[in-house]
Amino acid sequence: MFKYESIAEDIQNKIQDGTYQPDEKLPQEMELCRIYDASRITIREAMDLLVYRGLITKRRGAGSFVKAVTGSAQDQEGFARSQQFSGFSKDQAGKKVSSDVHVLTLMKAPKEVAEKLQVSENALVFYVCRTRFVDKKPYVVEYTYMPTDFITGITEDVVKGSIYAYLENDLKLKIKSAHRTARADMPTAEERKWLEIGDDEIPVLEVEQVAYLDDGRIFEYSKSRHRADCFELRSISVR
Repeated sequence: MFKYESIAEDIQNKIQDGTYQPDEKLPQEMELCRIYDASRITIREAMDLLVYRGLITKRRGAGSFVKAVTGSAQDQEGFARSQQFSGFSKDQAGKKVSSDVHVLTLMKAPKEVAEKLQVSENALVFYVCRTRFVDKKPYVVEYTYMPTDFITGITEDVVKGSIYAYLENDLKLKIKSAHRTARADMPTAEERKWLEIGDDEIPVLEVEQVAYLDDGRIFEYSKSRHRADCFELRSISVR
C-alpha cells in the first residue's frame, strides 16, 4: 500500500467512526502534512482518493469537508457499510441471512471471466451459484467466480455462510474495493423459481462486480441478480 493510500484509509476510518462528522472541515493541508509526516503531494493524492470514494468534497478557497449523506439514519448506516465493502451478510446485520447453494464447482474460466479476473483463459476458478435469503425471503441470486491460486478451501459450508467472512477471518485477506455496474433485466426461468417471482412481472437488478484486495489482486468477479422489490441502489457521484 502506498503512503497516500494508508493516509486516505486512516481518514476514511475516522469519518466512519465519527471522529470527523458530516459537513466538518478537515485539517488544512499543512496540518495533515505534519500529522502524517508526509509531503503536500502525498496529502493531495490522499485527498483526491477520498474525493473519488465520495467521502469528502473540496470547496474552493475553503478547504476539504466530510460529505454529508442525506436520508435517514438507517440510510447513513447503509452508506457507511457500503464504503467499508463488508458484503451481503454484514449489510443485513440483525437479520437472519441464509443461502441455498445451487452450484459449487471448479471449472475452466470462460473467456469473459478470465478477462475480468485477469487470469489465463481456461485457468481453474471456483464457480458458485446461490440464492441469498433474508429472514427466509429470497433477495438475490449470486453467480460468483474466484481464482484458485490464492483463494483456497471453498467448501459448501463456506458458501452457505459468508464467503467474505471466510476470506478475511480464515485466509487473512483484506478486502478493499469493488467496481460495479448495475442494469435492469428480466429474470430467467430458474431465477423466477429461486426468487419466488413466479409469473409476476417483477424485474431484477443485476449488479456486475469486480472486487479487489488491498494489494490490488482481483479476488472476485460476480453478477448478483436482485429482486427489484427487495433492492435499493444508493450512489454518490463526484466531479
